[in-house]
Amino acid sequence: MSLAENRSSITQAVDAGLLAGAVTLVWHRGEVLQVNEIGYRDVEAKLPMQRDTLFRIASMTKPVTVAAVLALAEEGKLSISDPITRWLPEMADVRVLAEPSGPLDRTVPAVRPITVEDLMTHRGGLAYPFSVGGPIGRAYTRVSPRQDEDHWLAEVAALPLVHQPGERMTYGHGTELLGIIAARIEGRGLQEVLTERIFEPLGMADTGFYLAPEKRARGATMYRLDQQGALHHDAMGPVPVRPPRFCQGGSGLVSTVDDYLRFARMLLGGGEVDGVRLLSEESVRLMRTDRLTDEQKGQPFLGAPFWVGRGFGLNLSVVTDPQTSGQFFGPGGLGTFGWPGAYGTWWQADPANDLILIYLIQNFPDFTSAAAAVAGNTSFARLQSVQPKFVRRTYAALDL
Repeated sequence: MSLAENRSSITQAVDAGLLAGAVTLVWHRGEVLQVNEIGYRDVEAKLPMQRDTLFRIASMTKPVTVAAVLALAEEGKLSISDPITRWLPEMADVRVLAEPSGPLDRTVPAVRPITVEDLMTHRGGLAYPFSVGGPIGRAYTRVSPRQDEDHWLAEVAALPLVHQPGERMTYGHGTELLGIIAARIEGRGLQEVLTERIFEPLGMADTGFYLAPEKRARGATMYRLDQQGALHHDAMGPVPVRPPRFCQGGSGLVSTVDDYLRFARMLLGGGEVDGVRLLSEESVRLMRTDRLTDEQKGQPFLGAPFWVGRGFGLNLSVVTDPQTSGQFFGPGGLGTFGWPGAYGTWWQADPANDLILIYLIQNFPDFTSAAAAVAGNTSFARLQSVQPKFVRRTYAALDL
């Protein structure tokens, strides 16, 4: 099979009008073997996808924020075992729901403080509106990110946790809290912290929480797919041209395929890329090591079998059994790691095969479907096969 055949599922989706376009990249053993530029970043304006197209990467932001916090930890500014109340006193008196879907006024005390590691593994008891049901889910929808981080945090802190800290995994706002911790430790906004700690050292010149005006034309339009299979560009407004009031450490970054490749290569390289050391090998090992217990893996997570053949490190999924994982999620050797974004952005790094794959689209998900929201494909059932086929065909072409 030719490597060019990994384009076919994407091209078919674009031709069928299910997808505006995509940019994908294959990096293998030290070199970029392929970049696909398929379809349009703006269908109406007939602007094609290009290698330097800028995408909202949603939850692909999370590992970047974790890496910055680990860099601070290496300097002794915090430990991942520290209670978060050291920097977030707003979280000092949080309560825990007596029943996860029960009334907000039926709570019990937290048995221990939330730690930095709890935030990094989504075991702190925080949630997203789409990851929980009942009154707590509705309460999260009323917390607006269009305010400054201090007011946002005060509203989140007033809500009860959905479970005891460390007890289980619930996908939620933990990484936003990590970003606030990093900003408070450094006394600067998260944009400045990530620029100094991550973007400038790695040469990620196109990554940030906003687009400079001269870059705006490179931004990919966000689309949504309606029930009739038609694309609409009214899903989301343009990316801000100045830093937002609240830089969300869990979801707010914009990036390009080459910028994110630098970050992925750093993690694959044990903290170093092209002679630039960003993190220690130990910090990267922590990120890439499964931290969930067997019991936690058996609990529901966003309505999908996420932990079949794999686990979760510090905001990275990690393949623990390639054969089992491959049946559900596609190929990837032992230790393969990554984490997707809600708008269809996806990547994985495979240390066993010295391979990095990146797949970027801009489709707004149906947030009423929790699995679709994290997996990232609007009209999940119709588009869910596009990215896995790209991955399988890439591995087949490389005979891996």
